[in-house]
Parts: sequence; structure tokens; C-alpha cells
Amino acid sequence: MAFDMNLALIGFPIPEEVRTPVEIAEWVAGTTSIGGHGDYFLELAEKGRFNKFPYPSKGFPPQLGEPVLTTSKPDEKKKTSVSEVAEMVNGGRSILLVFGIGPHGVPKDIASIPKYHMDVTGGGFSLETCTALGAVCGAISATLGR
Repeated sequence: MAFDMNLALIGFPIPEEVRTPVEIAEWVAGTTSIGGHGDYFLELAEKGRFNKFPYPSKGFPPQLGEPVLTTSKPDEKKKTSVSEVAEMVNGGRSILLVFGIGPHGVPKDIASIPKYHMDVTGGGFSLETCTALGAVCGAISATLGR
């Protein structure tokens, strides 16, 4: 909500009995101290700005927008910048920012799907997941002048 963006968990291990976006947010809220102990996440879900999707073995759901992999090691042929991603948004395109979780990041089969790769640091510096989320969303939002 701070950057007026939605959230999608893709291929994330959620217990089977936890099904709706609000139920997922409530489950996560009980296990985190981040974002007001999950209150912001719950608010996203209640406003219809969060959903979950299965592991994208053949591609990402098209309704989520153009996938952009956030990585410290972009493929040179797919490399894009924060300003170019912001231009896509200004041009009316929806984008899906893809972040990895944990020390291994995005699995290679998934990293190969997006046609755009973006390093928010510009210098190949690896960031912890929460730091990367804030840095990427903040940089795009600032570039858009929000």
C-alpha cells in the first residue's frame, strides 16, 4: 500500500486448509513481526490486492502483467533498468516484479521465464528479500513520481 502495488505469492508453500487471500494473510500475520505484525498484509488481502498462484512451471499468470525478474545477476540479453520499467508502467503496461525468497533466490527454471531482468542496485549487489522488496518498489515508485 505504501507504493500502491499489489502482491501475489507464487508457488509459496501454504497449508492446504488455508485457501482464501484473507485466510492466508491471517495465517501469515500469526507468524511475522514485519509490517505491523502482518496488519498491512491483512489490509492488502481485505482490499483484494493480494492473491496466490501455483508454481509457474510454464509461465506466470498473464493477468499479473509482464514479468520482470529482480536479480543481482541479470542476463545481459534481458537486462533492463528501473527507469525502463517505470516507462512500461507509465505507458499503461502492468508489470509483475518477481522476487526470490531465501539464500538461493529464484529457481533457474523460473528465472528463465521473464524477458526482462532488473538489478535495482546497478552494481550486482545481492539484497536480503525484504530489503529487495522495499528497494525495488521504492525505486520504481520514486521514478514514477509517486
